[in-house]
Amino acid sequence: MQDVLAGIRVIEVASWTFVPISGAVLSEWGADVIKVEDPASGDPQRGLVSSGLVPGGGGVNFMFEIPNRGKRSVGLDISTDDGRALLYRLVEGADVFVTNYLPDVRSRLGIDVDDIRARNPNIIYVRGTGQGTRGPEATRGGFDGASFWARAGLAMAFKEPAAAWPVDQRPAFGDVFGGLTIAGGIAAALLRRERSGVASTVDVSLLNLGLWGLAPEVTSAKLYEHVEIPTFDRDTLPNPLVGTFPTKDGRFIILVLLQADRYWPDLCAHLERPDLLEDPRFYDGAARFEHRRECIEVLRGVFRTHTYDEWRERLQTLEGVWAPLQTPLEVHDDVQAVANGYLERVTAGSGEEFALPANPVQFDETAPSVRGAPGHGEHTDEVLLELGLTYDEILEHKVTGAVL
Repeated sequence: MQDVLAGIRVIEVASWTFVPISGAVLSEWGADVIKVEDPASGDPQRGLVSSGLVPGGGGVNFMFEIPNRGKRSVGLDISTDDGRALLYRLVEGADVFVTNYLPDVRSRLGIDVDDIRARNPNIIYVRGTGQGTRGPEATRGGFDGASFWARAGLAMAFKEPAAAWPVDQRPAFGDVFGGLTIAGGIAAALLRRERSGVASTVDVSLLNLGLWGLAPEVTSAKLYEHVEIPTFDRDTLPNPLVGTFPTKDGRFIILVLLQADRYWPDLCAHLERPDLLEDPRFYDGAARFEHRRECIEVLRGVFRTHTYDEWRERLQTLEGVWAPLQTPLEVHDDVQAVANGYLERVTAGSGEEFALPANPVQFDETAPSVRGAPGHGEHTDEVLLELGLTYDEILEHKVTGAVL
């Protein structure tokens, strides 16, 4: 574990991935993150892994592990007076309160901004929402597939013009970036509180996150609303040295040689096609643009002469930027991912060891130490004892159902 947030306590009353994964990031930065879960049902994310997935995986509930690694779980029924009172005691000693509950639920449970600040005026209050906290749809829920991917324009931006259907989002794609964004906002709020004494309310929405991710296209769309803009497909890209090329065995290599004239001679050398340097159609950037269709087809033909692995070996000394199109399984053996600690080994409660991607921020050139997610209510007794309760008092709360 890294210690940049050592001594910071976070109370999380949230479910699924978007907001909880911010707590996972904070825990890897050294914060003590206490996840409050309903004693009976827990976070519904705990059951998602069984929805339509094939058996296997060594019993690893990876869809829960990813956003909840490194936390402590406390089972509290905050719909009861006793459970809510215990939550408030936790809040009194905390630095951050994080939630993604909808406004009416926050109000009913007594965990809205004013409720929490009444117990701790200096706490940073954090909300993750689908569409923001204002406007006619502020009370509606949202998942990343809807609020981020569909509503913010990403699905249609990624759709090929000739395709019958838009591109579907991959699991939790917007959620994981949203959680990292929330964690950054919390870090900034902690610094502000230290310097000015002001406790911020932090808001991040999936809709805003999607607009941010698609910023160049969102901004230009309005600027050029009534302008006919030239369009380019894979066969007519303006710079033929930026694109994806198929290999002999059906895999792909991507070139991103933005400074095309600078890298063209070196690329031709690695392709073992020095004759292309003398071809008047490809002599410089202007010529390659004019004859971009022919240039792309020639490059595709060259890449089809060798296998994916052969190109990976040959292009190791290429001066410009390129990459193999790897599968999620192949990245486990990526030399850079391994060397930098980007995939950390974790042991699940089942005893199965597996790899989790570490959060992408490192401090002091040190990879974060990733811990597994907690069991449902695993740390209830531990945390309540830290609050000063006795075992007898904890038992009484268990009898009433206020705690797990």
